[in-house]
Amino acid sequence: MPKKNSQEKLLIFALGGVGEIGKNMYVVQYGNDIVVVDAGLKFPEEDMLGIDVVIPDITYLVENREKVRAILLTHGHEDHIGGLPYILKSLNVPVYGTRLTLGLVEHKLKEAGLLGETERHLIHPDSQLRFGSIRAAFFRTNHSIPDSVGICLDTPEGTVVITGDFKFDHTPVGGQYADLQRMAEIGRRGVLALLSDSTNAERPGFTPSESNIGKELASIFRAAKQRVVVATFASNIHRIQQVIYAAAETRRKLAVVGRSMVNVVTIASDLGYLDIPDGMLIDPEDVNKLPADKVVILSTGSQGEPMSALTRMARSTHRTVDILPGDTVVIAATPIPGNERYVGRTVDELMRLGAHVIYGPGPASPVHVSGHGSQEDLKLMLNLMRPKYFIPVHGEYRMLRHHAMLAEAVGIDKENIFMIENGDTVEIQNGQARKGARVPSGNVMIDGLGVGDVGNIVLRDRKLLSQDGILVIVVTLSKQDGSILSGPDIISRGFVYVRESEGLLEEANRIVAQTLQKLAGENISEWASLKNHVREAVGRFLYEQTRRRPMILPIIMEV
Repeated sequence: MPKKNSQEKLLIFALGGVGEIGKNMYVVQYGNDIVVVDAGLKFPEEDMLGIDVVIPDITYLVENREKVRAILLTHGHEDHIGGLPYILKSLNVPVYGTRLTLGLVEHKLKEAGLLGETERHLIHPDSQLRFGSIRAAFFRTNHSIPDSVGICLDTPEGTVVITGDFKFDHTPVGGQYADLQRMAEIGRRGVLALLSDSTNAERPGFTPSESNIGKELASIFRAAKQRVVVATFASNIHRIQQVIYAAAETRRKLAVVGRSMVNVVTIASDLGYLDIPDGMLIDPEDVNKLPADKVVILSTGSQGEPMSALTRMARSTHRTVDILPGDTVVIAATPIPGNERYVGRTVDELMRLGAHVIYGPGPASPVHVSGHGSQEDLKLMLNLMRPKYFIPVHGEYRMLRHHAMLAEAVGIDKENIFMIENGDTVEIQNGQARKGARVPSGNVMIDGLGVGDVGNIVLRDRKLLSQDGILVIVVTLSKQDGSILSGPDIISRGFVYVRESEGLLEEANRIVAQTLQKLAGENISEWASLKNHVREAVGRFLYEQTRRRPMILPIIMEV
């Protein structure tokens, strides 16, 4: 154990991934040394209009950049690595990851123009690293992507373990077995604090093995009389391998569509993480040249994303692939909470085209198992580690709460379980833990090339525009006496159809003119005041007439 300074405190906190699914980022600090674990993103919620992705607020890390020693990555999923291209622009620190994880990261950094500027280091489960007063070691875990690891951080106060995403799959695809012996050794040495994945804390039992899916896919492929389209997460490499095995078993060729799917398949096969038989892959343009019962199409779009390949196929707008009556479509994923409506809409559209659609977990259509541990998996991790303090992470609040109850059930004292939110710190000094001061945290929204330039006010305006539209009022006033020289002219977008509402808009024009004349008579000529009075008068009238509140934008010019 590194040397202890009785004056220093160990700080543990999350900047993302607590109380939510996505944008995972966990921070361990002792004195002047900070180690960051993961740097993910999450996709926008329904009310984040126009937002592309969301990343953690790293204000604290930027303000303490001279103390940040490294970003350690547990695995290559977007919610753990997707924020790196944005974060590294403000916080250029060394990045450590396993071979596949770094392969996926390097592709992202290359697209962002950061590959040459970023220091990258390859790790493996036996690696041991030192970052000032913090030592890092790793252990193999199971997840739905190869090369996943948990991280063990030895500090002068004690050992902090961050599991990353995991389950215990005893017959894993790809042969990466969870290193239970190593986990047990870490537990025997003593774990001060455990931060563990809570995603499936509400689900009883063990999470089934990924290998179960392969048999079901092969059965579906054999029964299908025409083409088969399989949609799954692009980063679920184990699921992709199962599709490849099933295609080989049923003598079908494989076409890959969707930009992210093509990228991941290319990277994973180049690095040896996908076993693709020679001659199996075909170009999407060649799909229609082969008999329909000899083709499988591997696609993005399992979440009903509007621009994904499957959604465009369902709408008959895909450039190369059309869904034909009798095709079988397999959605080998469950909807992320909030995406159910999009997935349902895509399923409806596929069925309208005559496709046979297989979707959802359960006995009726077992085409998906989770990559996250259920209650018995989580209990096993708790019993292997036997931590003094437990901090449930990676999940919405109800999941964290269930995980906390599981920890109590296996014998961890309730007083030693910390339910935190993003930005809450847990301070540990001389073996005693307590809630500490908060650090800045929250969502940084990415819109196009803009990072953080869209906040709550902009989102409020976008919501208003989407609900009731906008009215632009243009009027020209005389500099001398404030009289109206031209206008008012009203331009309506998304509020009312002008040709059918001429009377309403003429009356609004009259109110604008009347308001400005009244203000001129009172010698009020300050622009902000003029605009506010016009906005209030017209807004009040329109609400009385329509019960709508459009955005009103007065443009007043003086000549």
